[in-house]
Amino acid sequence: MPQRLFFGAVIVVIFGLAIDELAWTLVVALSSYLFWTLLQVYKLNHWLQESELTNNEPPESRGIWGDIFDAIYRLQRSHQKSRARLQAVIDRVQDSTAALSDAVVMIDSHGNLEWWNHAAEKLLGFRSPVDRGQLITNLIRDPAFGKYFEEKRYADPLEIPSPITEQIHLLFTITLFGRNDRLLLARDITRLHNLEQMRKDFVANVSHELRTPLTVIRGYLETFADNADSLPERWLRAIQQMQQQSDRMENLVSDLLLLSRLETSDKISDPQEVNIATLLTNIINDAKALSGEKQHRISFVCSPNAILMGYERELHSAFSNLIFNAVKYTPAKGAIDVHWWEDEKGAHLSVMDDGVGIDPKHIPRLTERFYRADASRSKMTGGTGLGLAIVKHVLLRHYGHLEIISELGKGSTFTCHFTPQLLMENAA
Repeated sequence: MPQRLFFGAVIVVIFGLAIDELAWTLVVALSSYLFWTLLQVYKLNHWLQESELTNNEPPESRGIWGDIFDAIYRLQRSHQKSRARLQAVIDRVQDSTAALSDAVVMIDSHGNLEWWNHAAEKLLGFRSPVDRGQLITNLIRDPAFGKYFEEKRYADPLEIPSPITEQIHLLFTITLFGRNDRLLLARDITRLHNLEQMRKDFVANVSHELRTPLTVIRGYLETFADNADSLPERWLRAIQQMQQQSDRMENLVSDLLLLSRLETSDKISDPQEVNIATLLTNIINDAKALSGEKQHRISFVCSPNAILMGYERELHSAFSNLIFNAVKYTPAKGAIDVHWWEDEKGAHLSVMDDGVGIDPKHIPRLTERFYRADASRSKMTGGTGLGLAIVKHVLLRHYGHLEIISELGKGSTFTCHFTPQLLMENAA
């Protein structure tokens, strides 16, 4: 192309010199070239506007403008193919998510609905296109969901009734992506919820019904024990073993009833002031008595003015489980440190020991009922396997959570964390 311009300019100059009108010849030539260039610009603009609608081929042209038209046309074709591939992927994803039985909802950074599948209309009651652009918290008005959505702590799922009917229970999970956009999944867990409720009712009912026969059995065993002198000697060992097992059954039933009550109760609504220093002092005195000949070194740090809003009996049950477990699983003359402190994040209780420790693979399941990291060692200590489950539910009732750090042969640290609200109420 530069060669064409050069030779064209030479010809114009030669022609201008030949007719002795070089200046006018140059003016006419430049004006013609400018007009031709403007015509090509007009063609380009007209073609680009039409090609968005009709995908027309580029207009005919020569020189550099012909190359420009061809290059733009190739870019358009490549872009259209990419868009077609991308749209095919998007359509496939939307078709596959539309076929899911779980609700899938895309939410923008402002909390407005962008897209949802058919299951969301069935489970959440969304209406298309009326609800597009609406705030999701205006459509799912459960306070628990609003708090869960705004706090952006999505590590754990949320279980609440469907906004359509309380007979349907949904499990919500939210994932952040892009620039603070969210992908919400809601799964129908009504069947699992009902099964779990049946299990809780069954355990509660059976535990309650077991109390009467256990009371009768223990009463007769105590009668036999009181009259041991008049019984054959070979019966004494059997009676003692039966008493031990009946005591174990009584403890198990009591723990099951307590756990059932904790699971079916709401979070604390009328908390009372609990003197933590006094509560922990009493538990540690009991722990020293339990330690007995093992002579554990138990240290205790707590402000004498420590107050927490809650239920004293439940907190006593949780704290005593942690401290007594430390005594049971720590070798003789081992160290146990009990520390209560408060900071801007709330109140905390840590129970640290240098005992046998726990394999980290067991830690996620330790708070499950009857789960044992070492079944043989648990039988030796006489535990029911419900202690940490009780601790977990007591903390949930008090808006807290349990943190466990442990390693085999290096001891364990169990830390209870309570929210600042339980301290703020006291300060108010």
